[in-house]
Amino acid sequence: MTAATPIKPKPNSKSKRGFWLRQLHRWHWISSATCLAGMLLFAITGVTLNHAGDISAEPVSATRTVSLDQATAAMLASARIGDGEKAPLPEAARSALKALLSASIPATPAEWSAEEIFLELPRPGGDATLTIDRASGEAVYETTDRGWIAYLNDLHKGRNTGPVWSWFIDLFAVACLIFSITGLLLLQMHSKHRPSTWPIVGFGLLLPALLAILFIH
Repeated sequence: MTAATPIKPKPNSKSKRGFWLRQLHRWHWISSATCLAGMLLFAITGVTLNHAGDISAEPVSATRTVSLDQATAAMLASARIGDGEKAPLPEAARSALKALLSASIPATPAEWSAEEIFLELPRPGGDATLTIDRASGEAVYETTDRGWIAYLNDLHKGRNTGPVWSWFIDLFAVACLIFSITGLLLLQMHSKHRPSTWPIVGFGLLLPALLAILFIH
């Protein structure tokens, strides 16, 4: 005689619900922990951006003048780049300027003319420009700092923040979607015991829709 194969009990609806509740809670807290710092940053800067006109900030400007070494200056003076053309500064020039100014000089296109080279250096919370006299090798570096609130506001908008911060914003948005969707599913699973769940969710949806329809034209 052969031993009978034990029959595994089928999972009932209660155990299925428990499984999905555990999964949703897990993804909800992981996504909330991931989003926490970013949500605080974007919530606070949402207020500061909405009231940007009420928050006064005095821009601070500074100018530095440095001279390139003879070899680098001669290289720029003899570069065969036509008047009005755009091209990055040579690597040797960027390295020399970085050492002189203690500032990052990216390989972005600069505006070349017969007399000078002009490079814009946008950054969050301010601006900077670099102007190089091709004949003398003199470089003028001008910066404007609009303060840390402007810096955080630019992080919120992704203004002049570079590709890495842009990727962070995309990943943060995905994490927020996971947080919101798992929250919605948890609301649905608990709604039988919380009668006010859907009226409150509906109010949260209806309020901005009505404000947009009635007051934004």
